[in-house]
Amino acid sequence: MPNKIAQIPMPQNEPIMGYMPGSKERKELKDELKRRKSMVIDIPMFINGKEVHTQDTVEIFPPHDLSHKIATCHKGKSEHVSKAIEAALNAREKWANMHWEDRASIFLKAADLISGPYRSSINAATMLGQSKNVYQAEIDAVCELADFLRFNVYFASKIYSEQPVSAPNIRNTLEYRPLEGFVYAVTPFNFTAISGNLPAAPAIMGNVVVWKPSSVQVYSAWTIMQILREAGLPDGVINMISTNAAETSNIILSHPDFAGVHFTGSTPVFNGIWKTVGDNISLYKNFPRIVGETGGKDFILAHKSADIDVLATAILRGAFEYQGQKCSACSRAYIPKSIWDQTWEKMYEALKTFKVGDVEDFSVMMGAVISEDAYKKITRYIIDAKANPNNIIMYGGGYDKKKGYFIEPTVILTKDPKSITMVEEIFGPVLTIYVYDDAEVSMDSILHLVDTTSNFALTGAIIAQDRYALEKMKNALTNSAGNFYINDKCTGAVVGQQPFGGARKSGTNDKSGSQWNLLRWVSIRSVKENFVPPKYYTYPYMSEE
Repeated sequence: MPNKIAQIPMPQNEPIMGYMPGSKERKELKDELKRRKSMVIDIPMFINGKEVHTQDTVEIFPPHDLSHKIATCHKGKSEHVSKAIEAALNAREKWANMHWEDRASIFLKAADLISGPYRSSINAATMLGQSKNVYQAEIDAVCELADFLRFNVYFASKIYSEQPVSAPNIRNTLEYRPLEGFVYAVTPFNFTAISGNLPAAPAIMGNVVVWKPSSVQVYSAWTIMQILREAGLPDGVINMISTNAAETSNIILSHPDFAGVHFTGSTPVFNGIWKTVGDNISLYKNFPRIVGETGGKDFILAHKSADIDVLATAILRGAFEYQGQKCSACSRAYIPKSIWDQTWEKMYEALKTFKVGDVEDFSVMMGAVISEDAYKKITRYIIDAKANPNNIIMYGGGYDKKKGYFIEPTVILTKDPKSITMVEEIFGPVLTIYVYDDAEVSMDSILHLVDTTSNFALTGAIIAQDRYALEKMKNALTNSAGNFYINDKCTGAVVGQQPFGGARKSGTNDKSGSQWNLLRWVSIRSVKENFVPPKYYTYPYMSEE
């Protein structure tokens, strides 16, 4: 054990590079995109520090370029899940007993690799595998992921330093023990940063992890695994598997050493995990920690005093960045009739300049949606919306999958504020707007409508210049969003600035990128040491007069 207490300074958020024409970073990224497209990468599973190849493989293509194979991924079976659990449990004691500063150094090094020599690699992997444009890749795969690792180390140091008071002759301490068992990390396709953070956060606190990334994000997930290996992560601490989701969960959630799940994905899947944990509760050594962030039906609500430019920009960025495939994306907006014409004019002029296509073209605003399943689901909503007499397709509504899974930015104007596209999560570039008559309808009614329309409560934004109106809106919508924005879009939470998570059917609101999330991955032991212990059972009050 080192005889020291390391000082972990408050990190600074990783600066976002501009990728301007002629810049060094632009050339490096272009070269890396070209290099990756010149080869087919072999993606194994990674169990107990070893690459695992199987006879069952699946080909990977960029969502925006379905004719160009970029990788082959090896799929596993039930025995691979069991081997990953075994590897994690075998690594647990040694990893848990490693001094936290030494564990932390691995993840700090990984952050520096991500923001340094691997910057172009992880950006290119995210662009090709998930069809993100250069800016969306940079803020996600590099900046947010590096921020997660650096800030989590800082937050861990704050947790470990939080100690109770002691009394004369007594020393009281708290030990923040890793959970007894292994953690199951289930990660989504849409954010490379989330994919890296969900297994890393428990591991920073001394836990061992079985990690199942999304099958359509495994291309950049493998790059994360390579970075963690280079950073010095010991064998068995994080084991990456590519296995059938239902089969994997059945095996893991019935294991007595299952200690917790770190999840981001759909609400139905999370509901299923929660139910299975409840059904299996008698099997476990401990009550498992269930931490999840699920869906959203996120809103922007405008007041008549809103700045039109601010409102239009917030809606367009919030709804259509990364093709609306963010759990925080704006998919419903409420705009006063008194400012609707001006707002739509601004939006329409901007939408006409949107470029949809191959993200290797740095002028592209929107790439393709992630998969054929997503394409079918999103286009079905568009088809149904077109058939609804209460709706007008104000812009877009087109789609084409000949070259990639491309869907136009689609704006629906509805007369029915409880229509399907105002209520259900779509997870695509589809925005529905309800224009309310602010001369006839009270603000209280609109606030009630916004608050009660959806079962989700992830993000929301209000746009107004009137300070009294802002305060009224903010207070009325207290429970409608775990991340709330004033005069801004409802996306783009930054680690260390806006801890992220929502309630209701949007998850457990454990705030990724914060010490509150890390506290879920420890089990606290309180230790009292008596320096001058009593030597006889009697107390002073028992003495005779």
